[in-house]
Amino acid sequence: MSEFFHSVTLDRDKCQGCINCVKRCPTEAIRVRDGKAKIIKERCIDCGECIRICPHHAKLPIFDPLSIMEDYKYTIALPAPALYGQFNNLDDVDILLTALLKLGFDEVYEIAKAAELVSDSTRKLMSQGALAKPVISSACPAVVRLIRVRFPELIHNVLPLHAPIELAARISKQAAVKKTGLQPEEIGTIFISPCPAKVTAVKMPLGTEKSAVDGVVAIRDVYPKLLGLMKEVNIPNEMSSAGRMGIGWGSSGGEATALLNERYLAADGIENVIKVLEDLEDEKFTDLDFVELNSCSGGCVGGVLTVENPYVAKARLKRIRKYLPVSCNRIDDVIPREAKWDARLEYLPVLQLDSNVDAALSKMNEMNEIIARLHGIDCGSCGAPSCKALAEDIVRGFATEDACIFNIKAQLHNLEDKISGLKKGELE
Repeated sequence: MSEFFHSVTLDRDKCQGCINCVKRCPTEAIRVRDGKAKIIKERCIDCGECIRICPHHAKLPIFDPLSIMEDYKYTIALPAPALYGQFNNLDDVDILLTALLKLGFDEVYEIAKAAELVSDSTRKLMSQGALAKPVISSACPAVVRLIRVRFPELIHNVLPLHAPIELAARISKQAAVKKTGLQPEEIGTIFISPCPAKVTAVKMPLGTEKSAVDGVVAIRDVYPKLLGLMKEVNIPNEMSSAGRMGIGWGSSGGEATALLNERYLAADGIENVIKVLEDLEDEKFTDLDFVELNSCSGGCVGGVLTVENPYVAKARLKRIRKYLPVSCNRIDDVIPREAKWDARLEYLPVLQLDSNVDAALSKMNEMNEIIARLHGIDCGSCGAPSCKALAEDIVRGFATEDACIFNIKAQLHNLEDKISGLKKGELE
């Protein structure tokens, strides 16, 4: 595995160098050079924001084809709660889950079920006083990666529990091995995902050395096939095993609400997430126990691999949950080993100017001098998101001050003045 796997890629042929993605990237991981966008791999957190806002569809997500099921003797579908909100007039989740069996899966294990187990585990850890407050959810992989590269002081606040997708894969695969007698590698756990960040979380996981998820397919690929299969379901199998808490994880605020604690904050949308993290870093919140952050607007229902408007999907989830029990899944007194991280979250200093402190300070001073010579407009015309970012690129040797169009304009005016002066001297 390469050091940096990314589920967000660039189609250079479609890229028009418009800088929309440059201005919106939360880690300043994109530049436009020679008329084309360039993704700085070590900075990218695969949040998918560039996919969402690119008007030319030049940013593309990587995920597995549905045919990945053919690679295994026994397959388990892991549907995200966000999937439930994609379908109009869905009043019985069992219809959807039965359709997944008709699609070719041998078994279905709801992520919502694992979400309730994670919520119960979190409640127990918090009641034991074992976590630094405010506890920051580890469910959104894009947020966890953002903290790892941009907010290292908050790493110790991140909840050291696996996201429901990972817990669901571990539990369901263990049960399937006992049930079928097959080897673990012969059993495929396939996550039906709303966002590309989950692909990266599987290929290059945090909190564990190796993910138990074997494949990630997009909701948008599965959706049209399920539409037809759901119409064929006359009497659905009784399969649903999650309550309001678990299904609520599909939209913003669902995880926090499931903790039964009023001292929480829930924010969604990458810009709002960054604002909250900055305030947490500055210790502006003194009365919070838990912080839920989702990089996608609306929560997982807003992922770029979904098909429905996130706010419509959120309303549908609310309707589906209305008559369900509060929760259907609890853990015993001991938090299951499968739920806990088995690897530490480490700071990744990709934003540092230099690993050597003296060299970094020298480059910082040079940056400040360059910034003083720039115009502070942050127009993005240079291909960097801000004047500060351009100064950093210059210090790193990736650009020159000539990239600034205002500097070029000033040079042209000076040249024009000199030519005018020479002409005037000749006339005299």
